[in-house]
Formats: sequence, structure tokens, C-alpha cells
Amino acid sequence: MKQNLTFIVWPAIAGLLAALLILDRWVLPQVPANELAKAAPVTYAAAVRAATPSVVNIYTAKLVTESRSPLVDDSGFRKLTRPKPLRQSIERSLGSGVIMTERGHILTNNHVIAGAVAIQVMLQDGRSAKAIVIGTDSATDLAVLQAELSELQPMAPGDSDAIQVGDVVLAIGNPLGFGHSVTQGIVSALGRYGLHLNTYEDYIQTDATIYQGNSGGALIDTQGRLLGINTLIYTPNSATERGTTGIGINLAIPVNLATFVMQDLIEYGEVIRGWLGVVVEPISTIPAMGSGRQPLEVKVVAPNSPAQKAGVQVGDIITHIDDEAVQDGRLAMHRIAMLRPGDTVGITLLRGQQSFELRAVLGVLNQSKRKREE
Repeated sequence: MKQNLTFIVWPAIAGLLAALLILDRWVLPQVPANELAKAAPVTYAAAVRAATPSVVNIYTAKLVTESRSPLVDDSGFRKLTRPKPLRQSIERSLGSGVIMTERGHILTNNHVIAGAVAIQVMLQDGRSAKAIVIGTDSATDLAVLQAELSELQPMAPGDSDAIQVGDVVLAIGNPLGFGHSVTQGIVSALGRYGLHLNTYEDYIQTDATIYQGNSGGALIDTQGRLLGINTLIYTPNSATERGTTGIGINLAIPVNLATFVMQDLIEYGEVIRGWLGVVVEPISTIPAMGSGRQPLEVKVVAPNSPAQKAGVQVGDIITHIDDEAVQDGRLAMHRIAMLRPGDTVGITLLRGQQSFELRAVLGVLNQSKRKREE
């Protein structure tokens, strides 16, 4: 019996060894030793090296007045004691910013510097300088600063319109005051809105971890190009925070919108937006139009507005803007805001059973604020 097993097992082993030899020699791809040496681990070090010198830490000082006790306004209390004058103290906070020009223009969030009486920026190389506010835009929560420093390295802008869900992104900022730090994640979603904190909401959602102090910092791609300005953290209690650690839902302002705002603040001291003068609401898709469209019902037409002058009426249904079907009413209104006053916009609308083609010359909508400190 043992002899029979020997005759069976040894040929099987020999056949297996021969098969492995054939696979290794002729079937499996041969990888030269020098190619194996080239196979390095995945790293984003080059992108970080390119972008980090353009990210600054921002330190602000704000004058805070202590709150008044309700007893101070009580007439009986005032008879017994003399109220002390309210004391003021300095509150310090931190954030991040991105160098955008060689002249020292820095993009950051408006909430980072709001109410500040002094602003200091620090570069990666240890240099620091006082920064002045060139302009702010509360509608997008953006602000532009300027610091007098030499040999600055502006960050190369990317194209936020080309971003796709799943793209790898890196967040660079000043978390918790530790200085320049980097976290990595992916683009989780695009076009996030509905937080009602800003007028224009079109956020990039990412799971790159954001901490207190990252606000105003850079969201970059794997080439080191700027994709957005890190702005908000969505917290477990369904409230947005601009301070604590996130839970994987972190939001950034797209770079295309941020640079549009920045250029206007630098050139004009305010953001000049196109204005149509209507209040609209999306309605259910009209069957004849097909799926994927979101026509807008006009609820209000402002007096003497471009819309009124063009002939738009309350109850009209806007189906196309510049011959492009309205698929997202919110974005359609945002695109109008990014046009210039004097630009002409074509509007296709339904009124009852009739279709109309109108043209409106946009007016001016200013929601930004100019501030210069000499």
C-alpha cells in the first residue's frame, strides 16, 4: 500500500513543480529587478512641498466687551449700588489663509478676521507681518488681506469645475495653533448647500479632517493646485461649526468662486454682481420638459428691476437661461450673480400655455464690504 502511494504522490509533486516553473518562466510577466526598485510607495510630498509655502497662519486680536448683568438695568438694584463700567479684554483667535499674488494678497474666510483690531500672518519659513483688510464679502464668507512681505510664493489655482467625486484632496492649515499641517481625503460630494449661513452656497464636501484653525486654509489636489478654501465643519448635532473637529463632513468654497470674489475685492474694493431682480422657487418638473430639469416659478419681481423692464411677471415659469435648460435653480441664480452689470441674459419662460423669449440687461447687486486700513 505504501509503495502504491509513493508511485502516486511523487509524480503529482513533480508535475506541480514543473507547472510552477512554466508559469514563472513563460506565462507570468517578468519584472526586472531595477523596475522593482523604482516601485515607490504612494506619496503626496511633492504636492505638499509646492503648496505649503503659500499657506499662512493667521492670528487675530479682537476687542471684547464683557456682558452686562440684567441686574444693572433693575431700578431697585441701581439704588443700592453704583454700576461699574464695563471692562474690555483682548480675545485672540487663529485661522489660515492662502497667498494668491506676489503683491501679498491673501484669501481667507471673513469669519476668521471679522471684528479683528489686529491681524498677524506667519509664513512657513517663520517670517511674519501685519496684514490689512482689503475687502470682505459676507455673501460668500470670504475676505482678502494684504501683507508687506518679499519673495512670496502664490499658490497655483486649479479648476474647481473639473473636480470629480472621488478625487484625492489635501487640506493644509493651522489646526489648533500647531502650525502648518496636512490631512488627506477625497472629494465626497459637490454642490452642497442649504446651510443658510451664506447667500451663495456651493460647497465642495471632503472627508479630509479639518480642525479649529483650518478655516481659510487651502484644499489642494495631488499636483499642489488650489481647489478651494476650507470653511465649515458639519457636526454630529446637525449644526455647522467653524471651530471643532469634523466628523468627515467638511466643506470648502470652490476656487473659481473664491478667485472671482478676490479679483473684485482687489480691483474695486467690493464684489460687483449681476442682478436680475426676481425671487424664484423651483417647481416639480413639467412632464413635457422631460426629467432632469428644475424650472423656476417667479414669486416676486422687484420694482424697476431688470426683470420687470424685460417683461417678467409674477407666476411666470423660467425654463431656460441663455438657451440652457434650468437644471438647478440655485446654481442658475448663482451664475447670473457672477455675470457683470450690463450683460444681457436671455430668458425663456412659460406664461399659461404660451412660451416667451425675453432679454434682460442685468443691474448691480452689491453685498460686499470695502475696508482699507492705511
